[in-house]
Order: sequence, then structure tokens, then C-alpha cells
Amino acid sequence: MIDTIALPRPYQNYVYAYPHKTAYRPLTPRPALADLWAGQPRQALSLYLHIPFCEVRCGFCNLFTRVGAPDGLTGRYLDALTRQGQAMRAALGDEDPVHFANAAFGGGTPTYLEAAELSRLCDIAEVVMGADLRSIPLSVETSPSTATADRLAVLAERGTTRLSIGVQSFIDEEARAAVRPQRRADVEAALGYIRDTDIPVLNIDLIYGIDGQTESSWRVSLDAALAWRPEEIYLYPLYVRPLTGLGRHADPAVADLDWDEQRLRRYTEGRDHLLAHGYEQVSMRMFRRSDAPPQGPDDYACQTDGMIGLGCGARSYTSGLHYSFDYAVSMREVRTIIDTYTATTDFSSAVHGRVMDRDEAKRRYLLQSLLQADGFAIADYLAQFGNDPWQDFPTQLHTLGERGWLSDTEPGRLRLTGTGLAYSDAIGPEFFSPAVQAAMAAYELR
Repeated sequence: MIDTIALPRPYQNYVYAYPHKTAYRPLTPRPALADLWAGQPRQALSLYLHIPFCEVRCGFCNLFTRVGAPDGLTGRYLDALTRQGQAMRAALGDEDPVHFANAAFGGGTPTYLEAAELSRLCDIAEVVMGADLRSIPLSVETSPSTATADRLAVLAERGTTRLSIGVQSFIDEEARAAVRPQRRADVEAALGYIRDTDIPVLNIDLIYGIDGQTESSWRVSLDAALAWRPEEIYLYPLYVRPLTGLGRHADPAVADLDWDEQRLRRYTEGRDHLLAHGYEQVSMRMFRRSDAPPQGPDDYACQTDGMIGLGCGARSYTSGLHYSFDYAVSMREVRTIIDTYTATTDFSSAVHGRVMDRDEAKRRYLLQSLLQADGFAIADYLAQFGNDPWQDFPTQLHTLGERGWLSDTEPGRLRLTGTGLAYSDAIGPEFFSPAVQAAMAAYELR
């Protein structure tokens, strides 16, 4: 029976991209960008610009970002971003037309930049890279303290269609427990500024599993978010990772099964509450209001389209190579990488990355499809790879079936059940290749 099967721990690894950057390695020799992108499809590219600055670093954060910026650093960073964009655009050449299907500014906190600097960031996307920001979906991340009226006015005027704000909790004590100094009054003010713009999609991020959080306090944050009728809400489980503010005080040898159960309860409560208030579940984390405007053309698929990333924390994806710059979490190492990036004059080659062979491409497709609430059509996988996913991943898929995590309601489609979706962060790592697992395990986090 299903209830006798030993289940994995539910919170292991958030798979937002595959392979993870800890599986990347220095490329020797460094391949030229012009060679990497020769022959790559250019009709529906993604553009991502990374800003590695924040006003504070939350206790749970392991993103590539630094706190604050000495005088002139943001300007030097934008200079380097321009040089990198120019090198990338030159590598693409003029023989085939380049079209961007969507764009995003992330970080860090892009709105750490002042209004004039945000205008310059948009110019890099539009003038240097040729992306028409006013005609494609443009998503930008912000924070309560940097979502000011002047910055938001720039973003709205330049075509931003989605603004994502990390609130995490509307309760001040919980925010402090997550080492995120903020006041609810400031959060509400920032949300008011956002709703005063004509940016059509507001996303609010919330976190469950914070020390001291209860069913009642979790409901307070959910209802406070719902009061703004955001088009999207993301519910994130709290992770305590190495080298983060919370991680420095955690015992990695302690397997807190009670915390797993607590997070699963909060997840279920949050999911059910949002579903009851007119939201549809898109993935374990993402919930979209049923009447929210679409955010992209119907033919855009994150499993197949290329990504051009600019900035020292951005990734770029071709069919044969995923690449970026060096990766770190500790403040000292992050600052060193940023300084190296801003001093770089030659961006014509890829520095760090991982070769994507056919097997890794299959794993990436499956992970980015199966971990969505709708799953994917087996025929689509077959058309792209010539194999049935049951042939390529028999052990993993049969294990999911034995656990009761695969839905059987729609023949010809692989889709997780509600319980399977709740265990997304356990399912993802089970599809990592042995080579990627070994590379991640051998990576010395800095």
C-alpha cells in the first residue's frame, strides 16, 4: 500500500534551473560567444539582466548579491553591463533577425538602482540588445524599501508588465525572525505605490516555515496579500542554507522532521486558502488569479527557448552549453566577483559553464515540465527527443507512480497529483544526472 512506502524528505532542492550553477566549472579553452550562438534559434529568445545589489541581505538568502554599493560602483557595473551587451550583440551578428519573446530584470534587487540608473538599464536592453520592452512581457523584481514612486514611474513608462515584490511576511516579528528588517506599514505603502502605476501584474512573495509562524499568523499574511488582489502570489518554503545569515547558526547534522511537517501544513493551508479565493495553482510555488492577464505568447516554452543573460550573476543558455560567471554566496567572495566583472573589458567568450548533452537536455525538459501543475504531453516530449519519457526515466517515473504522485486522469499526459506537487522539491533532485550530482557535491561553496 502507498502509506507503507518510505517517502523522501519534502524540502531538498528548489529546482528553478537545471543544472544548478554549482555544477558549472571554468571553461578551458573559453569558447567564443559567436561560435556558441552560431545556428541557434533566434525567434523567441529570453533576455535577463542581473543587478547584484540589495539594501539588506535576508537571513535565508543565498542569491548572488551584495549589500550596498560604494560610490560609483553601480555606474561601473552598468558600464560593464553595456560592454557585455555589446559583445553579445556582436556575437549574434546581423545575418538572422533576433527577436526577444520576453525580458526580466532580477537580482539582487534591480530597484536598488536609482530612477536614472533604471532608465539606463532599460536602454541597455533596448538600444544595445534590441529588445522592444514595450511590446513584450517585462518582469522586474523589487523590495518594499526600493519600490519608490520615481523608480516605479520609470519601469511603468518603459513597458514593465509584471512587478514582483518580496514581502515574505506581513508580521513584523516574523520578518525579523527571518533576518529581514521591515515594517508592515512600509510594505503596505510600497504596495500602494505599485497599484498606483499601470503595471498590470503584481506578484507578492510569501514564505512559510519561519520560526514562530503559526496557522493563525500565516493566515494573517495570506489575507493581507489577498487584500491587494495580486495577479500572482508565490508561496516559498523557508530554507536554511550554508553561508546565509540563518545558516551560520544552524546545525546541519540535525534533521528536523517536525519542521518538515510544519512546512507541509503551512503549504497545504496556503494552497487551499488561495484556491478558495479564486487562484489557480501553476506550480508548487506559483498561484495565479484566475482572471489575471496572460504574461507571454502561447508558443513560448521555457524548456526549449534560449536565454541571454547579462550581468555577473546571470546565466545564458544555448542548446549545447549553459554558462555564466563564477558563483559564490559569502559576501567577501561575491564582492570579489563583482569587482572582477566591472573591470572586465573583453566579454567575447564564455567563462564558466556546463556542456548540455542530449541526456541533460532531456532531464531539463522533464524537470521544467513535470514540476508544473499541468505537467506535459508525452507526445511533445516524443516529438522533441524521439523517445518516450517512460523509456528514458523508467525508474524515477515508476517510483513516482508507486508513491501515488502521478495522476492517471488524463491518458497521454504526465502530471503530478496534488501530493506529488507538494513534494516537488524532493522529486526534482531524483532526476539529476549522476554527473551533475557529483559536480554539485564536489563544489566548494564560498
